Amino acid sequence: MHVTDTIVIGGGQAGLAASSFLAGGGHDHVVLERGRVGQRWRSGVWDSLRLLSPNWMNSLPGWGYQGADPDGFASAADFADHLAGYAESFQAPVVEGAGVQDLRIVRGEFEVTTAVGAWRSRHVILATGWCDLPRVPSWAQDLHKSVAQLTPHEYRNAASLPDGGVLVVGASATGVQLAQELREAGRDVTIAVGRHTRMPRTYRGRDVYWWLLRLGMLDTSIDTVRDARRAPFEPSYQVVGRSDLRTVDLATLQADGVRLVGRVTSADGRRLRLAADLADILGQADRRLDRLLSAIDSHIDAAGLGDDLPPAPPRAVIAHPHHEDSLHTQRDHIRTVVWATGHRRSYPWLSVPVLDERDEIRQHHGRTPVPGMYVLGYRFQHYRSSNWIWGIGRDAAEVCASILGADRAGRRSGRFEGLGDVRCA
Repeated sequence: MHVTDTIVIGGGQAGLAASSFLAGGGHDHVVLERGRVGQRWRSGVWDSLRLLSPNWMNSLPGWGYQGADPDGFASAADFADHLAGYAESFQAPVVEGAGVQDLRIVRGEFEVTTAVGAWRSRHVILATGWCDLPRVPSWAQDLHKSVAQLTPHEYRNAASLPDGGVLVVGASATGVQLAQELREAGRDVTIAVGRHTRMPRTYRGRDVYWWLLRLGMLDTSIDTVRDARRAPFEPSYQVVGRSDLRTVDLATLQADGVRLVGRVTSADGRRLRLAADLADILGQADRRLDRLLSAIDSHIDAAGLGDDLPPAPPRAVIAHPHHEDSLHTQRDHIRTVVWATGHRRSYPWLSVPVLDERDEIRQHHGRTPVPGMYVLGYRFQHYRSSNWIWGIGRDAAEVCASILGADRAGRRSGRFEGLGDVRCA
């Protein structure tokens, strides 16, 4: 049994950001990673995947972008290597291949069992992230077996799919990116549209994320939103990272020949039933876009930036399709369904009672109800940017300050408070 002060579970950007702060505070800890550093960026991603945020934005504590293409978008493999370099820069104590099998409390301390050994500690940080497993509706099993089904974790490229048309279910960043790639490969593509936040890639000469940062929209705190329980599940941004900086949204997809339909609500053999709210969903997304662009324009005017920036471009308009109540895979020549319907979290190894009725970890600003247990990488954990590469540093600093503060207090008194009354070694 290895003994340390803090166990960090997960060797991605969240776990490494925490390790950076702990190492800077001289705090003994270990980072347990199921595969290699940045494993999630190395496996379970499609061939063309690029980050949604520009390189200049993807900084981590003490580690910014140093390459020659700050306005570009890194591939998943390149970003995994970036994380590996970050870990090496401060000699992060990462144990690779340490998939967690069990986490429990034993005699007032956390005990973690992995494939390569066991560790005991006073603190633990769950940094397994928000995008853990693909979320697929349970009724997907009712779809006819002649239709291939897969998630973005299983998709690699258009050539790997059966011949024929493709239905992409979900219209946030992943859904529109895959629909665009499949259409460019010559496939007949239908996209089933759920709630989303429509955004241009650039606006008036700047990346849209540059504007979001300047307007402070990514600094919105969970403590200030109207409904803190719903905030982590607000519509995702519909934005794609491309080298040509082209906006990819429903308007451009439609112009390229992609068919737009409503949300898929159930399946029965070859029939997929569709919701009747497509027009409303498109209208809501357009109104959110209008508010954003109006806020940017108002800021430009107030700051006197108008002379230095190009004028607002014409808006691409979505031609609202006629309502359809269903798709028929045979009639509509759909051979494959790609479920781009978001993610869920799963903790089969967690034997500590911190999950709520939705099987999400109960936490506020990263603190769970169990003393000494923290999380990192949750969406809207503290800020709207909490699960972004750039945003994880602030949350990691807050969580690690609590741990380092408890460590200093414990060393002054010779005792530690939390799970139990554990005497300082």
